[in-house]
Amino acid sequence: MNIVRRLTLAGALLFSVSGALAAAQAGKDYQVINPPQPVEVAGKVEVIEFFSYACPHCNHLEPSLEGWSAKLPPNVQVKRVPVTFGRTEWVALAKLYYTLEVMGVVDKMNGKVFQAIHDQHVNLTTGEACTDWAAKQGLDPKKFADVFNSFGVQAKLQRANMKAQTYAVDGVPTLIVDGRFRTSPAMAGGNEGALETTDELIKMSGKPAPR
Repeated sequence: MNIVRRLTLAGALLFSVSGALAAAQAGKDYQVINPPQPVEVAGKVEVIEFFSYACPHCNHLEPSLEGWSAKLPPNVQVKRVPVTFGRTEWVALAKLYYTLEVMGVVDKMNGKVFQAIHDQHVNLTTGEACTDWAAKQGLDPKKFADVFNSFGVQAKLQRANMKAQTYAVDGVPTLIVDGRFRTSPAMAGGNEGALETTDELIKMSGKPAPR
């Protein structure tokens, strides 16, 4: 290969890498949150996914998000926050998430909920329906119902609604990074673009991984 061709290929590669690094653009792929909001765990990069089990786009993102989350460094903490947008039928779904979380089975059951709603077309928009479904998954129906209707779960739901308002979330899925940046598949050109943008925003947070 002659030197001119090598230089041409090297220049093309450099252009490609530079383009990739500059892919995430403020105002296009993500938005800057002003003023920034405090995170719950000091020293960690907090990534929040605002979602709803009823949302087909959240369902499509879930497998990619799950795989992506498993590869994150220990200084990054991913949290899910269910939203209701004032829809009565979404309230039960948000309480379902928090009930599974309180019972310590949300990681095991999360994908099953999406599958039940979007693949099996199970209606989970009431407390009774959620309890019946949980019993079929092997959970204690009385314990589930007690947690579902508890003050603790209701308080979690209220905090989730307030957090969604604080971040001006008007669609899901929405990803918030470190209380400072907002992105989504709709903004970043799809699920892969949203996760790649989130990776860049995590680096921009300025919180190094522990040695």
